[in-house]
Parts: sequence; C-alpha cells; structure tokens
Amino acid sequence: MNDQIRELQTIIRDKTASRGDFVFSADRLIRLVVEEGLNQLPYTECTVTTPTGYKYEGVKFEKGNCGVSIMRSGEAMEQGLRDCCRSIRIGKILIQSHEETQRAKVYYAKFPPDIHRRKVLLMYPILSTGNTVIEAVKVLIEHGVQPNVIILLSLFSTPHGAKSIIQEFPDITILTTEVHPVAPTHFGQKYFGTD
Repeated sequence: MNDQIRELQTIIRDKTASRGDFVFSADRLIRLVVEEGLNQLPYTECTVTTPTGYKYEGVKFEKGNCGVSIMRSGEAMEQGLRDCCRSIRIGKILIQSHEETQRAKVYYAKFPPDIHRRKVLLMYPILSTGNTVIEAVKVLIEHGVQPNVIILLSLFSTPHGAKSIIQEFPDITILTTEVHPVAPTHFGQKYFGTD
C-alpha cells in the first residue's frame, strides 16, 4: 500500500473529518480501485492513425463489460466507473441484511439483459461479513454470470469478509485497498449525508 492510499483511508476513517473531505477522499479512493479493476478487463489490439498520419499500434477494451452496484453504498462507486467508461452499462441490486441474524435478502435486481455474456465489475465499498456480496454473486449466477468473470471492487475489507467470499466462490477476483479487522461501516451514511 502506498502513502496516497493510506492518507485517503485515514481521512475516511477519521470521525472528525468533514463530509466534504470524506466524500472527496472516498471519490479519489474509488477512482483508484475502479482503474485497477479496469486493468483486469480484457483488451484487444488495434491500429489507429494519428493526426500526423502515423499508424499507432494500441489497445481498446473488448466489448462486453458492465458494472453492478450493490445498493445503496455501491452506488457511490458508479460515478467513478462512469468517469473512466462513459458508456458502460450499470446494473443494480438491492440486498439488505437482517440486523440480528446478518442473513442477506434480495429485494431488487436489474441487470443488462445480456449480462451472462459480460465481464462484471461488482461494486460494494465496505466488505464486512461478506454475506451481502455472496448473495449478490448468487443472483448474478442465477442470471448466467460465471464467478470467474466477476471482479469485486471494494474499498475496505475485513479478513472474515474476504475469506467468506473466497471460500464460497474461489474463482472471483477481489480488489480492495485494505484488509483490516475493522471496516468503516459508517461509509454509506457519511457519503450520502444521512449520518
């Protein structure tokens, strides 16, 4: 982990941080995670002509990528993805956990109709127990998505949460900025100003 990421994490975890500083730091951290997620997607080679007439051998995204945000906190990551990929399709899933049992229940799911043919960037900033993400992956599988094409983008993860997901779905890719026993579970409330 580099110092830039550590500073952003520190501001997000600081209970005295203003909402403006919190959102600014969260958006920067989201952008870094999204860009690393994009590095995991497949590219194909292509040739373009420069304004001076030279041929340039470059790359472009292969078609068939999408994002899925786990509402509500995952929606905080959507703009970071759109800032990098203007036309990417984004689906949504609403899952809520029972406060006492921590069991997750799906209330809403809306995906691109051809999601089974796409690579999926699953966005959920705070990974505590892993139950919500496990339930989301099950719903994606029900829609024909294979776990090996799912890349989970998360800002913070607990060891237990990451381990739970990997045990259930060993082929999923998890990208996070930190694995720490204490996740900043206040993230969604502070980001959206409902704390």
